[in-house]
Formats: sequence, structure tokens, C-alpha cells
Amino acid sequence: MTVLGPGTWADLLAPEAVADPYPLLAELREHDPVHWSERYRSWFVTRYADVDAALRDPRFSSDRISPYRRARLDGPDADPGVRAAFGVLEDWMVFKDPPDHTRLRKLLSRAFTPRAVERVRLRIGELAAELLDDLSGPADLIGDYAYPLTASVVAELLGVPRADRGRFKEWSDRITGLVFGGMGDPDRHADGAAGMAELTRYLGELVARHEREPADDLITALVRARDSGDALTHQEVVSTGVLLLFAGHETTTNLIGNGLLALLRHPGEPADGPGTVEEALRYDGPAKTIARIMAADVELGGRVLRRGDRVFLCPSAANRDPAVFADPDRFDVTRRPGRQLGFGLGLHYCLGAPLARLEASVAIPAVLRRFPGLRLADEPLRWHPVLLSRGLVRLPVHLDQCPTSACSSRRRPPG
Repeated sequence: MTVLGPGTWADLLAPEAVADPYPLLAELREHDPVHWSERYRSWFVTRYADVDAALRDPRFSSDRISPYRRARLDGPDADPGVRAAFGVLEDWMVFKDPPDHTRLRKLLSRAFTPRAVERVRLRIGELAAELLDDLSGPADLIGDYAYPLTASVVAELLGVPRADRGRFKEWSDRITGLVFGGMGDPDRHADGAAGMAELTRYLGELVARHEREPADDLITALVRARDSGDALTHQEVVSTGVLLLFAGHETTTNLIGNGLLALLRHPGEPADGPGTVEEALRYDGPAKTIARIMAADVELGGRVLRRGDRVFLCPSAANRDPAVFADPDRFDVTRRPGRQLGFGLGLHYCLGAPLARLEASVAIPAVLRRFPGLRLADEPLRWHPVLLSRGLVRLPVHLDQCPTSACSSRRRPPG
């Protein structure tokens, strides 16, 4: 393996790194843990201690949309559609620092309560069963199961009519280029902006209807959210709806898909153990990197990160740091839970983490119970070639029964 020194760069979007980023991330973590990439004009931070510290440090700013908009989209030559799309992103809580972040999170927390999440537990099981009933022959557990399940859950929470839910996959796929940065697609901003315009227009009409006719759903809860006389504006409710529809299924789809893949590759591990979802988050979680912009100069790992520099914090590398996790490249659902960074940390800890955990804890064992002979199809796996997330394009499987000895190996041997 080539040792990466300070003068070289790593390409996390090279085909072999997209397929399996962990050898490259391990090399960076060992030899150049605060790594400057000339290709991406960005820092990559890979050690657990450094990622943990940076996620808690307000100098690592989440406000990366406003600077981009001011630098690239405020001029007369900028595409107005792209400018409008980034205006929606600029309203997202995940791209804000205090005090704006504090205000929005407090208001959203009043709508996104543990009680609201827990009451959908039975519905998640019902939706999973419906989708599994429809599976036959060779199947794709992303397109046929994980995606429609998570999209349906968040759409039901928001109050989106069932007949409209199929449209969200196209919109979401197009917005991905704006949010996650495909790097290799020169048309991703224009196409993403068009998808954002359609979704925003749809949600604007839906929010207006809920303002006139309240219902028992999350959009109405957002409309009604109040704190000391403060409330979300109409546009903030619309932008938050876009965020929840996008992030509310994208991350969880990848968590379910990656978790199922890990279990299919490690048939001795139980699917319904208390540590299964946490280990899936640690071992091959949906967050490959978390982007930040430096708000001040910071020394980290012997390097100086300057104000304005872009930084990719890598929970995918931190979660396999041998300084924190014994035998980190081994999938083991009996690990002590609670230390993985798959949902972030601090002020920006994922507000939807309880819902994502709940969906994965129901969806993953459901499919393996229904099809005890489930096995991977003999075809190459394809992963989305993006820097920020880690997710499969497809998870092709055969549903037919396996030999008794192979099926029984799914049950962890005693001791």
C-alpha cells in the first residue's frame, strides 16, 4: 500500500474507494490524519479524537451554503433557478450555526417529539410487511424495500397523500447532486435546481392547505410550533419539509441497505439484537463525511486549518479507529454501543436519529425473518459516487431458500 504523505492527495471518489473506502481511510488515519487534498481543495480529518473534537467545536462551521451562494450565485450571470434552490438549502437547520440553528432546532423539536416518533412503530411494521408481501424472485432490497419503506414513513408523518409519494424519489435523486456533491456531473446543479423547484412548489401548496385545514401530522405540527412567541415562517416550514423528505429517507435507506448487506456477509450475527443497528452505523454507516467550513484558524493534528477552508470530517474513518474500537474492521453486534459517530455529535446531532434507529430496528430483522434463505445475488454491487454519504444504488438478492445448514448459521452459536 502506498503511504500518503502531506504532499500527496487521496481520491475518495476513485472507483475502488467508492466500492470500499475503508482501506484508504485507514491509510489516511495512520499516516496523514489531517490530510489536505489538492483535488478537492479540502481537509480530510480521519482520527476519532479529532473528528469528535471538531464536531463539538463551533469554529468548524455548518454554514457552508451562505458563503457559496454569496461567492458563486449573487452575480448577474448566476442561474436564477440554482440561486433559488440554494436559497431553500440555506434555510435548512443543518446548514446553520447558532443563534439561527438554536432557534430552528428548538421549534422543530416541539414538533419532532419522541412521542410522535414512537407512535409510528406499528405503522413501520405494517408497511414493511406490505412491501415484503410483494417481493418475489430476484429482488432489489433498495428499490423494492428500503427506499419505499422510508419514503412512506416520512411522507405519512408529514401528511403527504399516498398517491403523491412515488414522485419524491425522482425529486430526491435530483436534489442529491446539490446536497451531496457528485463532483463528476457538470449538470448536477441545474438538474438539482429543477427538482428542487418542483418539490418546493408541491410542498408550498401542501403547507398552505395545512395552514387552512390543520391535520394530525408533522406539517401541521410545524405550522403550529411556537416558542416564546416565535414561530416558523411559511417558507421555513416549506424548506423544513424539503429537508425532512430528503434527509428523512435518504440516510435511513442507506442505513437499512448497508445493515442488511453487513448481515448477509456475516450470517452468524443476529439481525434483531440490541446492538445490531448501532454496529451497522459504526461498521458501514450512511455518513461517509460531514462537511464544515472553518470560521477561524484552528490547529489540529499538527496542521493549521485556515479560516474559510473546507473540511470533511470522516465519521466513517473515526468509527473504525483502532484507538477506540478493538478489531475495528470486524462486524460485531455485541460491541459496547454508544460511541459511534454515525449521527454526528453536539449541536448538530441528527434530530431524526430516533426515527432512523426505529425504522432500521424494525425493517432489518423483518426481511431476514420473512426470507431465512435470503442471499446476495452474484453480481457486482454499485455504490453512489458521492463524498458525503455511503449508500448502495441497488442491493440485489435471491429470496429462495438456502440449505438448512446455511440458514441455521444465521443464528449466533451459543457462547
